[in-house]
Amino acid sequence: MSDEILSLIYTFSRKFKDPKSNLSFEPKNKNFSAFINKGNVNIALQISNNDMKFYDDMSRLLKQNIKQIPGVLSVNIITTAEKDQIKEEKKYKIDVKNIIAIASGKGGVGKSTFAVNLSVALKSLGLKVGILDADIYGPSIPRMMGISKKPEMNKNKKLIPIENFGLKCMSIGFILEPESPTIWRGPMIIKALEQMFNGVEWGSLDYLIIDLPPGTGDAQLSLAQNSKLTGSIIISTPQQVALTDARKGINMFKKVDVKILGIVENMSYFICDNCDQTHYIFSKDGAKNEAEKNKIPFLGDIPIDKKMRQQSDDGRPCCIDDPEGDMSKKFIEIAKNINSSATTTHS
Repeated sequence: MSDEILSLIYTFSRKFKDPKSNLSFEPKNKNFSAFINKGNVNIALQISNNDMKFYDDMSRLLKQNIKQIPGVLSVNIITTAEKDQIKEEKKYKIDVKNIIAIASGKGGVGKSTFAVNLSVALKSLGLKVGILDADIYGPSIPRMMGISKKPEMNKNKKLIPIENFGLKCMSIGFILEPESPTIWRGPMIIKALEQMFNGVEWGSLDYLIIDLPPGTGDAQLSLAQNSKLTGSIIISTPQQVALTDARKGINMFKKVDVKILGIVENMSYFICDNCDQTHYIFSKDGAKNEAEKNKIPFLGDIPIDKKMRQQSDDGRPCCIDDPEGDMSKKFIEIAKNINSSATTTHS
């Protein structure tokens, strides 16, 4: 359904031409991007602040017509001016060397589990690490990090991140009741994300790992455009159902010029307790092949592991609970590669 709506959006938008470049608004135009998440449409126009006046009427007309497409619930048009000083001043500001977004095209592929264990693995390398649970609709970092208390506020009226295992953690899940649904529209989500950046006393960090919500909606666009991301990591299972949505995430980060540090294949295989054979339950090498096709680093495969599932439920990340185990070694190896890549990016 989303692909059909996206096709209709581009069918309409390509009738318009960029007032400055004279290029049609279609997928090939790097200054125009359209994303849809559960009927909510986000359109990004990358333009200069000096040219805003040329786009006002066109943006209004685009919004009015796209709203008429069956299945569209809301339309949000974001004009970005990444290279202008005015825009630069609006970005989320914290004292951190590297901000890495952990993303997936769809839910249930192990993104949060990966985010937690990568954060702990980076900490084990002697780095100062924070983790931000930006998955507004399904915050799971509190449970996985074994945290149940609520954050306090300092004299500057900023929230103090809760620390565990040497990591600084912040999540909307610390504030909401555990089983309360988050029924928020786009503007509320963006405001909440801004608060979790600028309204939190993060201190000085080497890494802030952001656990994004699945998909390509308001939260992802806002963070990509406002938080000076060092890069992103895409998490996917090997089967085509997951990879189809992972490609949308890859294309979104490319559109907004965020470097993709790599792809991880999660739930890659399962080793049976009884026969000791490897079973590829969700197909084999799907994410690895996708990485090669897109010329993106393949960071590794992570199997289905009963012990890590139990560790996640108990709030004991594998690098803490079993630092010498095979799963811990996998995460530490990925952390070393990410740290090396980030260091190269800054040099």
